[in-house]
Amino acid sequence: MSAFPDPSHNWQAALPDPAQLRAAFARDGYAVIRGLFGPAEVAAMAAAFDRFWAEGLALPRSFRHGNLLFRLGSDPQLGRILRMVQWPSWRDALLDAVRLDRRFAALLGPLIGTDLKQIINQMHWKPPGATRADFAWHQDSRFRRPAAAFRALASSYVQTGIAIDPHTRDSGAMRILPGSHLRGDLGHDLALGSDGPVLDQGPQDRALEAAGLDPAAVTDLTLAPGDVALWSPFLVHGSGANVSPRDRRLYINGYVTAANCDRGEWAFRGGRPVPLGPAPVLVHYEELAARPEPHFLDE
Repeated sequence: MSAFPDPSHNWQAALPDPAQLRAAFARDGYAVIRGLFGPAEVAAMAAAFDRFWAEGLALPRSFRHGNLLFRLGSDPQLGRILRMVQWPSWRDALLDAVRLDRRFAALLGPLIGTDLKQIINQMHWKPPGATRADFAWHQDSRFRRPAAAFRALASSYVQTGIAIDPHTRDSGAMRILPGSHLRGDLGHDLALGSDGPVLDQGPQDRALEAAGLDPAAVTDLTLAPGDVALWSPFLVHGSGANVSPRDRRLYINGYVTAANCDRGEWAFRGGRPVPLGPAPVLVHYEELAARPEPHFLDE
């Protein structure tokens, strides 16, 4: 029998009161649901991460097939690493089942409704000792382009992350500024005030200060395996290097009220899961129609 879903795990008991969740999310811009996924389920997801890690490192360079993307990198300490995989659900049935699990419908219904599309399906790695797996301060809203296709960001979008390993300061957990979402789109690239990439830059206090934010307000998003974090696309967040002896892996799925997004895969209609169709639809890969075939990326 598959370890996912685990019928012995009482996930309903982990669900928060909907009214309290709405109030906390509106106030803080994030929430944490402890123990939403059980140990056997986390172990099954961890095994999927191991499979993708091995597959990714066997590739000569970054690889794309439709919306599926293996993003490889080089780390001064570790050599070649797999930074992330986008839309692994096209390749892995277990990860596909996780993103469509009714836990997400139950959790997100009170926040953004029951008709939901999905625009993010990503696996993130921070291997022990990696020095190029950190993220500069940013808001996810900067990636919702073109703006006309991604509407009502504040009330229609929720990012979710399942902790596969313990997320602590030393392992490179997310660091957040509670309440920063209330500022809306800051119109400022928090990655050191430039148009540079968010990945591979550590979060710098001076970037927060330049945006009028207080570094003293930063807090660690500490998670245990099986915990789920939710955050707003306007929440300012980043993360540092993993200096612990263990992995720090996160399975991210981002959902949106379907009526307010022209892109993305359907995830739930009326709270019921919608499987992937025969071909990927446009999300963020602008050349999907012109180049959907498997190919390596020029880097």
